Amino acid sequence: MTEPAESPAPLSNHARVVEALGRVRASVAQRVVGQDAAIDDALVAVLARGHVLLEGVPGVAKTLLVRTLAAALGARFGRIQFTPDLMPADVTGVSVLRTQGPDRAAGFEFHPGPVFTDLLLADEINRAPAKTQSALLEAMQERQVTVEGEPRPLGGLFTVFATQNPVEYEGTYPLPEAQLDRFLLKVVVPYPTAEAEAAMLDRHAEGFDPERSAPPAPELDAATLGALRDAADGVRVAPEVRAYVVALVRATRDDAALTLGGSPRATVALLRAARAAALLDGRDFVTPDDVKALAPAVLRHRVRVAPELEVEGRTADDVLQALLTRVPAPQ
Repeated sequence: MTEPAESPAPLSNHARVVEALGRVRASVAQRVVGQDAAIDDALVAVLARGHVLLEGVPGVAKTLLVRTLAAALGARFGRIQFTPDLMPADVTGVSVLRTQGPDRAAGFEFHPGPVFTDLLLADEINRAPAKTQSALLEAMQERQVTVEGEPRPLGGLFTVFATQNPVEYEGTYPLPEAQLDRFLLKVVVPYPTAEAEAAMLDRHAEGFDPERSAPPAPELDAATLGALRDAADGVRVAPEVRAYVVALVRATRDDAALTLGGSPRATVALLRAARAAALLDGRDFVTPDDVKALAPAVLRHRVRVAPELEVEGRTADDVLQALLTRVPAPQ
């Protein structure tokens, strides 16, 4: 009698979790050069089951980042180019009258829109009016859309990566606070360093073209990604670190430099993001440094700087950095 084949080690094994995340990170970094911090933030959001607002000037690989991440995760990728004439039905889908045929009855048939995917790139989301932007609100919060009174689930992997240009505001519609609050992170995608830009040119000189080359092979499947998310949910958070998260978010509500502070949803988001960041760093516990590192990305789009400070050139990041130095962290 032959012995049964040995089953693979469970993904709950911490070493296997770290190895799986390292493969995904390396796969994306091979194609998206010089944006390691943005790659890590995107992975944090996926692990924490959150959405991302990507802000950066054109040409810094925002679209390439999301498309490559989807391929490395083995997830479906969808893209919507937001424009002033885009309608909600162009996002969610529409029911079309179906004529009677030999094997079907006449009636209405639902044609799903591009929102029915795993990783959705909402490109230049602030180009569309509020009515169209709001088509994503239910999808982002409940991972379903309601069309003609019928709720339609989007799947557990559904994640929105929305982009916006920080320097061109003509013809745009600023996102309302209610929608901004639904993004787990706002990630600022900067210009790459000189060394990274030189390495990028070297790759293009050798024939690499991200638009024509095949996407990377999947490093994970849906079941493995689900197990990684469960592992992030299980990362330990000491009571004093949880108290630090609460203190930071509440401090934004009492800061005279801010006219709008972080919501209770921001408190939960900071905890979830810190857990995912700890897992990505190879740990099964959260440190105060994890909270400090993620606080700007979690809070910068949820707070509003006082007008008199905006005139002086102060930004949300400036106020948040000052706040991080004032609120004592646990030792």
